[in-house]
Amino acid sequence: MSQVECSQMECMTDRIQNADWNQISEQLHQHGYAMIEQVLSERQCGELKAAYCQADLYRKTVNMQRYRFGLGEYKYFNYPLPNLIEQIRNEVYPRLVPVANAWFKVLGLGNSFPNTYVEFLNLCQQHQQTKATSLILKYQKGGFNTLHQDIYGEIYFPMQLVIVLDQPDINFKGGEFVMTQQNPRAQSKVMVLQPNQGDLLIFTTQFKPERGSRGYHRVNMKHGVSPILQGERHSLGIIFHDAVN
Repeated sequence: MSQVECSQMECMTDRIQNADWNQISEQLHQHGYAMIEQVLSERQCGELKAAYCQADLYRKTVNMQRYRFGLGEYKYFNYPLPNLIEQIRNEVYPRLVPVANAWFKVLGLGNSFPNTYVEFLNLCQQHQQTKATSLILKYQKGGFNTLHQDIYGEIYFPMQLVIVLDQPDINFKGGEFVMTQQNPRAQSKVMVLQPNQGDLLIFTTQFKPERGSRGYHRVNMKHGVSPILQGERHSLGIIFHDAVN
């Protein structure tokens, strides 16, 4: 690893470590998402985009239109993951464990998550979930991603990450990150976000707890991407749990 790469990795790590994690936890409890700005540099984003054509990095390519997932393409990384992705997972996971355990506790789900990411990956492996799920998504004009949840097996972590690798209104227009929250016996709430290049968005994978008059209940969450009106949009998705296939 070059000195420049080390310096950028250190800056990335510092931004994650120095973020206000109390505020992030509160935002996740309240809204189901939180943002850390400028975690990746423009150069790091460019390197990830350039690596999209490096076939040996990936285990699987998915044409979204073929499966009615939307219009675009994504590629799942193979193990071993690039150092940058490994570093992000190892830095962010333990800081989200208290939130995840609090959610499962108030909803009576019984499970608790281990404190270290290595232990969590071991748990995935015990359930035959051994395939990497981190991915890069690519959309061109007209591309979009239908609302969905990223569950790949029995074991899952209730939050995941995305980093947009292009700059909105410069490299592309449209392509907002969309989340929906479905409350029981109520209409869905829609949240529309537009992170800048390099921002780290943390969001709920499947659900979050919501306090009601009779205590906490579960509200289901989905996410997707609105149509790209112009240009090209790449994003890095980092999912903590591994997949069966």
